[in-house]
Amino acid sequence: MKNYLDFEKEIKALELEVENLKSPFGSEGISEVDTSKIKNTQQEINQKLEEIYSNLNSWQRTQVARHEDRPKANFYIKKIFSQFTLLSGDRYYGDDKSVTAGFGLIDNKSVLIIGQEKGEDLNSRIERNFGMMRPEGYRKCIRLMKLADRFQIPIISFIDTPGAYPGLGAEQRGQASAIANSIECCMSLTVPNISIIIGEGGSGGAIALASSNKVIMLENSIYSVISPEGCASILWRDPSKSLEAAEAMKLTAKDLLKLKIIDEVIPEPLGGAHRDPDSIAADIKHSIIKNLKNFENFDRDEIYDHRKTKFLQIGRDQGFSKSSNLSEGGLSYKGTGITKAKIHIDNYKYLYGGLVLVMIASLIALLS
Repeated sequence: MKNYLDFEKEIKALELEVENLKSPFGSEGISEVDTSKIKNTQQEINQKLEEIYSNLNSWQRTQVARHEDRPKANFYIKKIFSQFTLLSGDRYYGDDKSVTAGFGLIDNKSVLIIGQEKGEDLNSRIERNFGMMRPEGYRKCIRLMKLADRFQIPIISFIDTPGAYPGLGAEQRGQASAIANSIECCMSLTVPNISIIIGEGGSGGAIALASSNKVIMLENSIYSVISPEGCASILWRDPSKSLEAAEAMKLTAKDLLKLKIIDEVIPEPLGGAHRDPDSIAADIKHSIIKNLKNFENFDRDEIYDHRKTKFLQIGRDQGFSKSSNLSEGGLSYKGTGITKAKIHIDNYKYLYGGLVLVMIASLIALLS
């Protein structure tokens, strides 16, 4: 049974009509199927899908990102990789079912695969904790990322979580430090790491695994520091203002690509990834292979510097670059001439202010 969102009511009615038209059993018994009407109705469905999905607002994209039928990490792992070997446990406390991790092959190359998994039905969602990782999940990922780094194996992460689990037990076992250590581990890797946000990329639960050389988003996925409902509750004390919050947060793939927070957007099939999972899986596989090839000629230091510069560049005109005047590994700011002039004036504003006052005083003395 298909699940429909609030803004898909017209599509639901048309698809039910198509199902009825396909049935040879009418009110008067067995009758001929009207193929021409089915074809026309299907064209109408496609037109409606294109009309609706080309004009989605940020809150509607959030709903699509959370869609019950949206393909999850385990689906992509099975479709994209071969010879996947599941690995479990953090060697401290236990295994976290909300994250699937192990080694596999893509294009005959070994990779470490990490996938945040929400589950497919109620029982699996409870078992997977709805994709909210606990400290042991992050420590499992750290253990495997360090192993991959030692053997020079690239890392592929599938991000899909509303956030890290905020429960009492998780806090007692060091949730905050586990997330911080995971971010530090991602940033210190000397192998390429690529993250694909396939649904929700929520808060520190996502950034803990998405501190990568390449951050890629599916067209209808979201990536933010907090959920729109949480943001609305904090700012307006009103969760119903989720639309305003979602628009202000710039959490969609299009907005984040424009802000250079992410590196690439993968278009989804008409109506969302859940309408053609095999097609979107093929597109993700193509993107992973393409991005891995881009790093083939990079040495370990270049991969590390690429990631560091990428994150330092966020919010700046030109970012940072290595400087020969600084100690080895140092970074200097590299910007436009106007930007450098502004920084220079700001640093020496009191000196220039004093010079201006002296010049004004001298001019007054000459004129008097």
